[in-house]
Amino acid sequence: MIRYVYDFTDGDRTMAHLLGGKGAQLAEMTRMGLPVPPGFTITTQACRSFLAVGSEPEQLSTELAEHLAALEESVGRRLGDPDDPLLLSVRSGAQHSMPGMMETILDVGLNDATVRGLAEVSGHADFAWDSYRRLLQMYGATVVGVDPRLFASESAHHPQAPELPLVVQKFKDLIRKAADEDFPQDPDTQLRRAVRAVFRSWNSERAKVYRRREHIAEDLGTAVTVQAMVYGNIGSDSGTGVAFTHDPATGQEGLYGDYLPNAQGEDVVSGVRDAVPLRELERIDAASFHQLQDCLLTLTKHYRDLCDTEFTIESGKLWMLQTRIGKRTAEAAFRIADHFVDEEMITPEEALGRVTGEQLGQLMFPRFDVTRTEAPLAVGIPASPGAAVGAAVFDSAEAVRRANLGENVVLVRRETSPDDLPGMIAARAVLTGRGGKTSHAAVVARGMGRVCVCGTEALTIDPSDRAFTTAHGTRVGEGTVISVDGTTGAVHLGALPLVESDVMRYFEHGEEATALGAAVAHVLERADSRRRMDVRANADTPEDAARARRFGAGGIGLCRTEHMFLGTRRHLVEEMVLASTDADRQQVLEDLLPLQREDFIGILAAMDELPVTIRLLDPPLHEFLPDRTELTEHVATRRARGKPLDPHDVRLLDAVTRLDEHNPMLGLRGVRLGLVTPGLYAMQARAIGEAVAQRRRDGGAPHAEVMIPLVGTARELSRARDDVDAALTEVSTATGIDVHCPIGTMIELPRAALTAGSIARHADFFSFGTNDLTQTTWGLSRDDAEASFLPAYLAQGICDASPFETLDLEGVGRLVSIALEEGRATRPDLSVGVCGEHGGDPASIHFFDAAGLDYVSCSPYRVPIARLEAGRARCLQR
Repeated sequence: MIRYVYDFTDGDRTMAHLLGGKGAQLAEMTRMGLPVPPGFTITTQACRSFLAVGSEPEQLSTELAEHLAALEESVGRRLGDPDDPLLLSVRSGAQHSMPGMMETILDVGLNDATVRGLAEVSGHADFAWDSYRRLLQMYGATVVGVDPRLFASESAHHPQAPELPLVVQKFKDLIRKAADEDFPQDPDTQLRRAVRAVFRSWNSERAKVYRRREHIAEDLGTAVTVQAMVYGNIGSDSGTGVAFTHDPATGQEGLYGDYLPNAQGEDVVSGVRDAVPLRELERIDAASFHQLQDCLLTLTKHYRDLCDTEFTIESGKLWMLQTRIGKRTAEAAFRIADHFVDEEMITPEEALGRVTGEQLGQLMFPRFDVTRTEAPLAVGIPASPGAAVGAAVFDSAEAVRRANLGENVVLVRRETSPDDLPGMIAARAVLTGRGGKTSHAAVVARGMGRVCVCGTEALTIDPSDRAFTTAHGTRVGEGTVISVDGTTGAVHLGALPLVESDVMRYFEHGEEATALGAAVAHVLERADSRRRMDVRANADTPEDAARARRFGAGGIGLCRTEHMFLGTRRHLVEEMVLASTDADRQQVLEDLLPLQREDFIGILAAMDELPVTIRLLDPPLHEFLPDRTELTEHVATRRARGKPLDPHDVRLLDAVTRLDEHNPMLGLRGVRLGLVTPGLYAMQARAIGEAVAQRRRDGGAPHAEVMIPLVGTARELSRARDDVDAALTEVSTATGIDVHCPIGTMIELPRAALTAGSIARHADFFSFGTNDLTQTTWGLSRDDAEASFLPAYLAQGICDASPFETLDLEGVGRLVSIALEEGRATRPDLSVGVCGEHGGDPASIHFFDAAGLDYVSCSPYRVPIARLEAGRARCLQR
């Protein structure tokens, strides 16, 4: 029989798929002997059943009654007892953490009778009525759907404690008006409706947005934890807080968090009241502080990771309400992983599993240069580090609207709520007037890698006026550009200049001067020692090659020669196209040869002793010629005005017209261009050979490789290879230096992948050009798709990710696997790599490693990311 309810004593942390993260960790803390209020968890399976049919499973009500009775027995209080009532918290808890995205209802069990019993037994009438108010507000908003602003308005009109009974009546009136029935006085009815509301919150719009953003499956459902209430709002010797075992923003070791005296947990998380630093608890309640320290130390040793905990102190007694593996910034992820390895708490392999290439990329972004700037508008709490510039906006909808138009924005709010999630995703930074490092804004921003500054109390934020005002009277209206420094907490007017980050200084100059730089260096050393695949760079100039080498590239996987025909050399391409005889064409090629040779010498020198894969000319020739429309207009205008025509322009227009193609990317380019343009590839091969010879004469150790692009048949490659081999043989004979080098091809057409076995007979290596292979497999143009339907496909879930950013495993990945298998069946020693943009994409790198490629190649700035992910791929596969 399926079981839908588990007591905290029955589960453990391995059951998150069934009990949700919250329920599983509460069960684990209970097993560890930590002070956890008793309770039970309704499973994700029950939620999935409810969402599928619209009602709870039949046996759920029976199991719920049994576990409620056991809970009442364990605490010695009964739900609905008018003299000493048991109250319950009903909280969501999905398998994967979704902070603030689903619902919570506290103080379930209060009604017009039990509120008086709670007042009597606690000796605090204000506390009892405040708890009743909280229940009505949460129940009204979550179960009934009352606009939360209506509750806030009533509270604002009656702010004094003696008015709480009146506020309670006003709240009940709001519920009656919205639901067309009274607030239920029966605690069992409250509990059942609260559970259903939490189930339904799985499909709330904000929860769906968050799951899409975090790539969480839609069909998991949420568990519901039902727990005996403990009260942080019962008096001055009570309170609630959030505690971390490390700083989740910087990774600094030590006790860290916020504490709010005489409050419930929602007050801390929402940010509506400003908490004090957790260290202040030692002064307020030393015994509870030291007990909390012991609990956190126990959790750290047990989980061997950053722990994010929620706790409540009720009349001097500490209760642990939640723990989870804490979300952290990219900086914190690297520093914590490195620290835990140094402390021998985790292995280097485990450390690689706790950082990602995406996080490393974030750390490479520049930071603000504040050495020569004016004083900031305000300084708040630095909640999520980084540097962001954008126009100030004051609600989520405006943030989304402007971002969709391509504008960078900063979302400015008094405090954020889960409904602000779309705006937080759209914004470059989040700035709030209230809240601390554990507020909703801070937690969500850190999880998304967004810059965030909270608690800027010096700012008066007025959403209705769409502006904020500083302590000195400066008004900043919507649309004004501001700079938000999530590392220092400073907010500046205008766009501040940027400087290199600590991590970029490490890559560029080898500096490990900061704890972060050292942590990144250590993590990459561990990744390099464990990865199987080599990492090369796509580089076309000596400067790019040198940078790639500094960033750890083991060679060049793609050197594009077309970039060497631009600028001042473009006129030579024009002359080659206009050449009327073979002799004229050959003369142009002779003029190009020394220029190409010098290009290759510089790149080979920068990558001395490392492989350099040089791709022969690939794009269609029209890309090097004037625009046909502009040239036609120019000639027609001169002809219409009776002015003499330049014969060169006329010949050029004829040539451009002759070369014009309806779909040039599938036309005369790549190997086709080399085969029908006599001498073109031979000239490039000679330049490569002469560059190799010169480097050897200079004492270097060049390792050039020649790559022939866009091959579709084995005969194409065979013919082109013969031309290249012949040119290299001529150079070897002329110089007395053997300059022969590996000759291979790009696999960027489906036919090439499907006939890789025959193509491999003529290739020393394959390099997958996954950009064109994706276009030709999908039958679309990247530029056109990204400008038209692809964003809609992503938004509608038709595509999980852009196939141009992350490799399409079912289609393009299948072609890669086929080509790899058939190519190596023909030639077991075939070297195989990838040089498309996917070579720097973390998810794609894991596929390439599992498939058996020898290397990936990407832009120089993505080389460190690829190094890390290649190491992670090995560790995670094991």
